[in-house]
Amino acid sequence: MLDLRTLGAILERYGDALRYPVRPLEVAGRRFDFERRRMLVGVINLSPDSWYRESVCESEAEAIERGLRLAREGADLVDIGAESSLPHSKRVGPGEQIERIVPVVRALATEGILVSVESYYPEVLAAAAEAGARVFNLTGNEADADVLKLAARHKAAVVFCYVQGGHVRDVADFALEEDMLAEMEAHFRRRTARAARMGVVNCILDPGLGFYYGNFQDGALRVEHQLNTLLQTFRLNRLGYPTMNILPHAQEIFGEEERRAAEPFFAVLALLGGTHIVRTHELRTVAKIRAVLERFGAD
Repeated sequence: MLDLRTLGAILERYGDALRYPVRPLEVAGRRFDFERRRMLVGVINLSPDSWYRESVCESEAEAIERGLRLAREGADLVDIGAESSLPHSKRVGPGEQIERIVPVVRALATEGILVSVESYYPEVLAAAAEAGARVFNLTGNEADADVLKLAARHKAAVVFCYVQGGHVRDVADFALEEDMLAEMEAHFRRRTARAARMGVVNCILDPGLGFYYGNFQDGALRVEHQLNTLLQTFRLNRLGYPTMNILPHAQEIFGEEERRAAEPFFAVLALLGGTHIVRTHELRTVAKIRAVLERFGAD
């Protein structure tokens, strides 16, 4: 049973990590101080294969309208992707991703909206940067050097995703370590050290909870890992960089009828567990949850 005793045991064992300060994120002339407020990321999916159909946009105009609406509803950042991470979805090459993404990025950036692009192709991120994207959501491990060069050139932030494989579409079974947060900390320590050497200090750490591994078809195993990670994300504070979590869908538990309730539920756990940046398809509801928790914690 997840209750205060569970949370108390986590804090008793790992609570020292809360003493470590996390640097603000400074990108595109904006400063996000996570000691004052958590950040929300809205989603635009330009892939018809994406599971969360409410975020799928089938035209450029529809995507632009969604981005503007997300900003009105409280999104601090709008994340755009053109390829689903579902294991059997269509592979989308860099040329097609660029064709889908760039017009939407350009339009939203022109409106003053901070835009992130999700891809593991450096050429996609390069084209997006030229169009005005200032956050690279890097869903792979293979292209760090090239993406960091781009980030340094464009003064962009980089989201490092924890992926067991070359990239999000190149994964097998998930190797569950006895202490996954310690494993993630070591993983991110290596990548952020490289970023610092290349002059990139605006880094974001993403534990990769939205990726589909073979053995995670067992819903119970997947959700247990997601819960443990959300409640212990604060342990990554030791690295000094903000964390971002994708909110789980847990369709095996919530089912089709109540599936949209999953992300708001997990948003509470993510915010309690110290996530600094929450990426959600249910932006409007999660923004209200953030407001409630901010009010409750105010002096």
